[in-house]
Formats: sequence, structure tokens, C-alpha cells
Amino acid sequence: MKNLLEIIKIVTKKKVKKIEIFDDQVLKNKTGKFNEFYEALSAGRLKNDRDAATLLYDCSPQDPKYRQLKSRFRKRLLNTIFFLDINQPAAGDYNRAYFNCNKEWALVKILLHYGAIQTANSMARHILTTAQKYHFSDLIVNCCRILRQQAAAAGSDKDFNHYNDILRSFEPILSAELQSEEAYQKVMLAYQKPLTAKSSLEEEISTFSVELVSLSEQFDSPIISYNMYLVWAMRFELGKEFDTMLEVCNRAEQYMDDHPNYYQEEKLIAIQNKKMSAYLHKQDYRQGKINAEKCLKRFPAGSEPWFNFMERYLLLALHTENYINALAILNQATTQSGLRKLDQSTREKWAIYAGYVGFFGAIQGFGAALQVKPNSRVFRTSRYFSQPESYPKSHRNYAILLLILEVLQLANKKSFLELDDRLDKLKHFALRQLNKEEHFRPVQFIRLIQQLKKADYEVANLKNVDKYLSQLKERPFFYRGALAELEIIPYEKLWEIILKQYS
Repeated sequence: MKNLLEIIKIVTKKKVKKIEIFDDQVLKNKTGKFNEFYEALSAGRLKNDRDAATLLYDCSPQDPKYRQLKSRFRKRLLNTIFFLDINQPAAGDYNRAYFNCNKEWALVKILLHYGAIQTANSMARHILTTAQKYHFSDLIVNCCRILRQQAAAAGSDKDFNHYNDILRSFEPILSAELQSEEAYQKVMLAYQKPLTAKSSLEEEISTFSVELVSLSEQFDSPIISYNMYLVWAMRFELGKEFDTMLEVCNRAEQYMDDHPNYYQEEKLIAIQNKKMSAYLHKQDYRQGKINAEKCLKRFPAGSEPWFNFMERYLLLALHTENYINALAILNQATTQSGLRKLDQSTREKWAIYAGYVGFFGAIQGFGAALQVKPNSRVFRTSRYFSQPESYPKSHRNYAILLLILEVLQLANKKSFLELDDRLDKLKHFALRQLNKEEHFRPVQFIRLIQQLKKADYEVANLKNVDKYLSQLKERPFFYRGALAELEIIPYEKLWEIILKQYS
């Protein structure tokens, strides 16, 4: 009762007349501007303030009525975050507990600000119990600071020493976790750099991987352990040691099984993405499919990490010529409503996948029942699809992939005049638009298929082919998720497919 009395004093003095949030009741009002704004944003129909101002008031973004609505909308949206339903089945125990503890921690700070010491202490003790169970070092340290202060104010040596001991034991763990996060983040920065012949990424990452092992041996922390496993997976991925990479991923899974309190779905998906990357580069479709089917029973469909996982599963099927399976994977992904919530670039990537799968389905003679079923709400034709060469610099590999798809289609039809035109486009595009180092493999492939034109599309007349094929073999396909590295089909295999069309 004492806690309730403390809280009621604060609420009575400081309460607002109305809590502005987005709940079912508000969203039932289909005629309101808030609802219209909310629905348009959540459906992905608005890209900028101009779109929103035009939709809502047919005015400019600087118009006071739009700016006022946007400000009130933002405040209401932020208020709603405090009332998110984190207890839904999709949320794991670890994430649910961390969310609830942080929400309660915000309440502790507010209560302390208004002098509700007793209630704040009670909540801090409750948070501390949960935080110790799940090893939330940051929350443990924060709660112990508050509780130690109150113990000192109350003159309780016993409580002071108790909370001081806990704080002292977790301070070095928290410090080590921060150190591990810094190491992981530095690795991520290095990992995303373009690979070149003189790349030193492996050397940069090896130092951090050793540092993380040392930290994991000193401290029992899920944050340190997950960072360690992911960094080691990236290290072996860059070293193209895919069997060892799989061992690291398996150890990470075992760690999750051994520590169920630390289980985090997003970490499992990250590890599984690395496993699928290893199977992709090993061209091991059988094991990759077994792993994927097992994982897809556990993962919630439609999230961004889920689409990353499905992308590698699709590439594995395409690279190993399992085209019917590729079609099934593509349809499973592209009929997901979650795809329309992804950025335009990602949606266009899946549209390109659909084009390739459709092409291979056609040359394999798939019947009407086996067709690509793209979501029309997602695959709205971009201006880039009609003019691939107009893609911005960061997305030039999309232009390459689209032009190559056109080459494949024209080669299959034996449309030589149009094929000449597309090959010329590719040649000029490579000369003027592509970085010869960053786009090394597509440049070699473009040079390779130019030899077909020079031979008047007669395989017997081909020359200088081995030169470009050897260049491709010297630097084999390697995909970490970077757009410049994406090959829907490895270029060596694409060459074989094109030759078959003329043999």
C-alpha cells in the first residue's frame, strides 16, 4: 500500500488529460488524418515529406498544418512504443525480459526523480533479480548503484555490502562486454570493405578474433560469446575455410542449447545465415537444404534476417542447378507480405531473382503449374528495369545482372541482332561505369562473352576464351551480402549455359 500511495501522489499532480497513443480504438477511425498517415506509412506508400503533405493536405511540406500534424503524430507514435505487446509468442524469453527490464528501469528513474524512493527501490530489486537470471550486466550495474545508494542513505551496512559486492563482480564483465562490442563493430567495419587482390581484411580480423577468445575465457557473458562466434565465423569465411566456419557455427548453436536463458532468435538467424553461406560456397545443396528446412520451422517468416536467410538458400539452389527447388524458395519468399516492408533496393533484388528463376524455369520446360508467382504489390516495375544502365553507382551490379539476363534470353531465342546490341551495351557499361577491381569478376565475364560475338556465335570459332576463364578461376565467386559481389549464377556456369545454347 505504501508504494501505491507514493505512485498516486505523483500521478494526481502530474497526470495528463489524455494519453495519446495508437491503439485499436484510434485506428478504427478510418476518416481521421492520424489514421490516414499511419496506414500510408505502414503500407510503404510514402517516401518523403512531400509525399505525405500531398496525400494529407495537398500542400507543401513547409505548410504549418502538415508540420503540426507530423509533430503530433511523431509524439503519439513514440508514446505507443511504451505499450508494445512484447509478450507475443514471437518474442523469445531473453528479448522479452530485456525489454521489460528496460521499460521498468525507465520507471525507476522517473520515480526517483519525483521522490518515490520506496517504490523505485522495490522495482530496482525486481529488475535486479531478472537481470541476474539473464546476465544483463548493464542493468545489474545500474540497479546496484541505485540500491547501494539507498542502503547507504538508510544506514544499512548489510545491504550496502551486498549490492556493492554484486556491482564489483559485474563491473569487469560489463567493461569486457563493451570491449567485445567494440571489437565486433570494428570487424563489421572491416568486413564490409570491398575485397581486392591486396585485401588485408583477414589480418585485421584475426587480431580481434583472438582478443574475443581471451575475453570469453575470462568472463561468462552471452554478449561476449555471441560476438566471438560471429567474428570467428567471419574470419573463416574470409579465409574461405568453410568447413571450419561450419564448425564455429555448430559450436555457437551448441552454446545456445547449453544456455537456454541466453537464447536470442536474431543471433541464431545470424549464425544460420553464416552456415548457409558456407553451404553456398561449398556447393553442398543436400546439407544446405537439410539445415534450411530445419531452421525454417523455427524462424518467424517475413523479417529482414529471414529474407537474408532465404536469399542464400535460393542462391544455393540456383548455383547447384536445383531449379524446381529454387522456384519453390522464390515463391515462398516473394509471396510474403513482409517483402513490401523492405527497402526498394532489396525488393528490386528479389525481382531480379524472379527474372532469373523464370528464365531457367522456361529453358527447363516447367509447365504452367510451375511458374514464378511474384507479389504484384511488391514488384512494381522500377524505371531502372527498363534502363538498367541508369542505376546509381552503388547499385551498378543490378544493371549488370539485368543486362546479362537479357543476353541469356536473347541467346536462347537466337535473336542475334538484338544480342549484338545488348553485348555492346555491356561492353560500354564495363568500360565506363565499372571499377575494374571492385567488379573484377563481372568485367572478366563481360570480356568473355564478347568473344562469342567476335566468333559470330560459332563455338568452333571462339578464341581467347581460356584467358578470361582463368581470370575467373583465380578469383572465384565469393558473396558476403555485398551487392557488388552478387552473382545469381556463378559466371563460369553462366558461360557453360550460354555455350550449350549454341552447341
